Amino acid sequence: MKWTLLLFCLACHSTNDSSSASNADNDRPNIIFMMADDLGWGDVGFNGNAWVKTPALDQMAREGIVFSRFYAAAPVCSPTRGSCLTGRHPFRYGVFFANRGKMEPEELTMAEYLQGKGYRTGHFGKWHLGTLTNDENDANRGGRDSAHYAPPWENGFDICFSTESKVPTWNPMITPDADAGDVGKNKPGTPFGTFYWNEKGKKINDNLEGDDSRVIMDRVIPFIEDQVSNEAPFFAVVWFHTPHLPVLTGEKYRNLYKGQSTDLQHYYGAISAMDEQICRLNARLKELNIDKNTLVFFTSDNGPEGKTRANRTQGSTGGFRGRKRSLYEGGIRVPGIAVWPAKIKGGRQTDYPAVTSDYFPTVLDILGERNQFPVRPIDGISLMEALNGDTQVRPVPIGFQSEEQKAWIDNQYKLFVRNGQPPELYDLLNDPFETKDISGEHPDQLKKMEKLISDFVNSCTASERGADYN
Repeated sequence: MKWTLLLFCLACHSTNDSSSASNADNDRPNIIFMMADDLGWGDVGFNGNAWVKTPALDQMAREGIVFSRFYAAAPVCSPTRGSCLTGRHPFRYGVFFANRGKMEPEELTMAEYLQGKGYRTGHFGKWHLGTLTNDENDANRGGRDSAHYAPPWENGFDICFSTESKVPTWNPMITPDADAGDVGKNKPGTPFGTFYWNEKGKKINDNLEGDDSRVIMDRVIPFIEDQVSNEAPFFAVVWFHTPHLPVLTGEKYRNLYKGQSTDLQHYYGAISAMDEQICRLNARLKELNIDKNTLVFFTSDNGPEGKTRANRTQGSTGGFRGRKRSLYEGGIRVPGIAVWPAKIKGGRQTDYPAVTSDYFPTVLDILGERNQFPVRPIDGISLMEALNGDTQVRPVPIGFQSEEQKAWIDNQYKLFVRNGQPPELYDLLNDPFETKDISGEHPDQLKKMEKLISDFVNSCTASERGADYN
């Protein structure tokens, strides 16, 4: 049994020489954004985890480029997701934390932009940028306050198979045992209370059993097949729920980790189940002869859940300080891969600091519209020079805000500020685990970064008040 997943993925990744770059000359690549939920930097094989089995992701790492310093724009889910679609820091439009704010109609999402370029667009999995119904209680906020209503189909997505927020990673519509974590007051075996909705605002009731990543991928692949049949470029956002609590998996995937604790069997098993579906997707791209000219990004929305590795919060930061909800590295440094065989030389790793806000500017650059942002200020930058291997030096720093925390990261230094506490300065090149505060040794650098982060915060505040839409 332990070899089942590995053999499956070896078959998925076997090279088909007939898969020529027939559409590699197309100047409109297909685009897929995949994102795990609460997956830590150290929860994948390609970042050095010797226990977890992620052969599909490891193969993508070999075929593409790995960002050793890839950052989620926030240490929690919703803000990061908004940054992926807008290229802007979520504090500019009021998505301050999970279950707060929504995607504002004035914001231009990448889906809306790509629709204007002839792309077909699809969202699959977790949305968490607004509620999906005003008619009944759903998930965390749905049906309770119409002010939160902002579904993906009103933000540029033609096809949807979406939930507002979390679901169990196995049998997603059914409340699992409390051991899975974060089940609230629901009784095991009863409806979980978060539903899948389509682009017509209709609830989906079929094919919802077993592994949630498989449930999602069963909708992704037909969407891609339809676009290939219609000879249309596509943009697919695939936001898995794995390995967010409640986390559990089936016997097949637990058996991959015999000898481990029950909690670790479920946690790693859910990740391997997700990896199997990524393998399935990659295999279908090859079979459809579109893999060469399909740009695929994979990342996580933030670091792993829990104050420590305990119970079902078994995620690993790879040794980085902090976890989910923290602006220390463990809360925001996440796995990052980009694969585009037609344009990106594979088998490389870069120390270039990149962030989820960079996705939209990168796509604009690819389509020949670099720096042509309809809504400004923009926080992300194009990654094409880094993807091409032309540089490992980021020209502008990355700013972060989350509740009482702020951070400012450049190529070497990081400023960390918590309200009411003295500022902290770290040398990430020589101290990536943030063990030594060097603010007293570098007062000039500290002062410089404090000024820059103050300007950034003031700019975000002005944006959130509507200044960017005037």
